[in-house]
Amino acid sequence: MENWAGKTVVAVHAHPDDEALFTGGLLYQAAHKGADVHVITCTLGEEGEVIGEPYQLLTVDHTDQLGGFRIHELQRSLDILGCTGHFLGGAGHFRDSGMEGEARSNALINSLGEAEGELRELVGKLNPDLLVTYDPFGTYGHRDHIAAHRLTHAVAGDTPVWWAVELETDVRDALAKIDYSPWRIPEPGEIVTVDHTDKAIELDDRAYNAKAEAMKAHATQLWLADGSVSDVNPHQAFARAEGYVFCLSNLMSQPLRRTEHYQVAPADYHVAAAD
Repeated sequence: MENWAGKTVVAVHAHPDDEALFTGGLLYQAAHKGADVHVITCTLGEEGEVIGEPYQLLTVDHTDQLGGFRIHELQRSLDILGCTGHFLGGAGHFRDSGMEGEARSNALINSLGEAEGELRELVGKLNPDLLVTYDPFGTYGHRDHIAAHRLTHAVAGDTPVWWAVELETDVRDALAKIDYSPWRIPEPGEIVTVDHTDKAIELDDRAYNAKAEAMKAHATQLWLADGSVSDVNPHQAFARAEGYVFCLSNLMSQPLRRTEHYQVAPADYHVAAAD
């Protein structure tokens, strides 16, 4: 499948920023090596937190405007990666379920039957050669990530599915190469990892830097320690490391690695969208 020319690749993600954070390198390289690359985003990520002071009041407990703002962050990211974007059911149709607590009636986890129908129709039109999504645990257990995984497999049929994962040895080695970070270094096991993968996508310089730029487009959610600033976050951060260092709103240092890892879903793996 690494011969991307003429192929159609479809990534199914839960929220804006996941496409860049988990699969940005693969999507960029596939798109720039001749593939038709699409990203289906299931929600607007309305329940997220915000990095930086200027737009703190966009969150759900204030004006609840974050989802609309994140549409534009996502579009900038997709433009950088060279992908075509789709919102499942249309922008805002399915709401971010949040990490925990009671989800709203139109949240993705409360709408899995409808979401499966929408995804089946869209995937049928796109007719991909490859589907990309999260592993069964949803990478770090977010219930919308798990829902996206289940939805993808509910409609995949015979189409191969790759799961974006973090390889334990890769993460450990990259963390050891951070000489200084403005944010805390994670404890062992705090970044959820796996001990084996099937596919290692090595990012060339263009893909690596494009992934970083796509991540920076999601400035409400991601902060790179490269000295850059934006209207969302006017504060500079610097790190000394082999490659970029970034954090989410939890301000935990993570190394941006030059290899993306994937597990290939077993051919006999089947799961329904809902239990």
